[in-house]
Amino acid sequence: MIHMKKDGEWLVGHLVEDVASVGALLREQWRLPRKQVHLLFQHKEVLLDGTPAAQLAEAKAGQEIRLRLCRPEPLGLAPVDEPADILYEDDHLLVANKPPGLLLHPTEPRHTRTLDHLIAGHFARTGVAAKVRHVHRLDQDTSGVVLYAKHALASALLDERLRERNISRTYIAFVHGMVKQDSGTISQPIGKDRHHPNRRRVSSNGDPAVTHYRVVERYAQASKLECRLETGRTHQIRVHLSHLGHPLIGDTLYGGKGGMISRQALHAAVLRFSHPFGERPMEVRSPLPDDLLRLEQTLRQAPMRR
Repeated sequence: MIHMKKDGEWLVGHLVEDVASVGALLREQWRLPRKQVHLLFQHKEVLLDGTPAAQLAEAKAGQEIRLRLCRPEPLGLAPVDEPADILYEDDHLLVANKPPGLLLHPTEPRHTRTLDHLIAGHFARTGVAAKVRHVHRLDQDTSGVVLYAKHALASALLDERLRERNISRTYIAFVHGMVKQDSGTISQPIGKDRHHPNRRRVSSNGDPAVTHYRVVERYAQASKLECRLETGRTHQIRVHLSHLGHPLIGDTLYGGKGGMISRQALHAAVLRFSHPFGERPMEVRSPLPDDLLRLEQTLRQAPMRR
């Protein structure tokens, strides 16, 4: 994808190669929905060197292309006037740090303070008139990095990268027991548990799921793991580590024990991807929150069982 900058309601860039059809470029390479592309051309909101382009128009490398994709739009949520922890932000995307215990997005009308609401508040304070669009999700009790798109084209491109597994997410997990292998891969399909509406399980009829893990540190009665997702199934790390025989500390839904921490000990620590405009490599990190730092210290001090 070419480098593009925001100019008011327009995204502006210069083509790096010849294209036979501007419409095909927007639909097939830039992944904009067909209906949206049609409306852009209908309203003369695709310009080549300042002139409205037709869908079948050819374009040459070096020509300026303008897309009116940043029209003011409703936030979609009532903004909460409370600071959000922003780890990175530019004209196209934003990475936020989600604290544990906070829902990512509302699932019921009574949910009026979620991370999406906080991002809506951030947009309102900073003059971003855009719908709040999270690209991926985290469980309520999982902390760490969350990626947001700030306009429709960024959303389409980041969604495509997520589908093609070109957005890498690395988690830190504290699990019960000493994991023997230094590293490994859990490739087990995950499906719904028919006996529990909120739980998932390893199931031959489930969706393919792959988790890579590496032992970072071993304690007397626990292990600290780095986990990298190849797929993004609901509760994937929690299910896979429980299946491995090492459930997350605090994850009582999947066999972990409570007492040491009030939630599952899981943190989305690193997000890696290529920026959708310019393809520069991006790496955004979130430090361990205080409750996991305290847990880590407790585990280091725990005596060896005899």
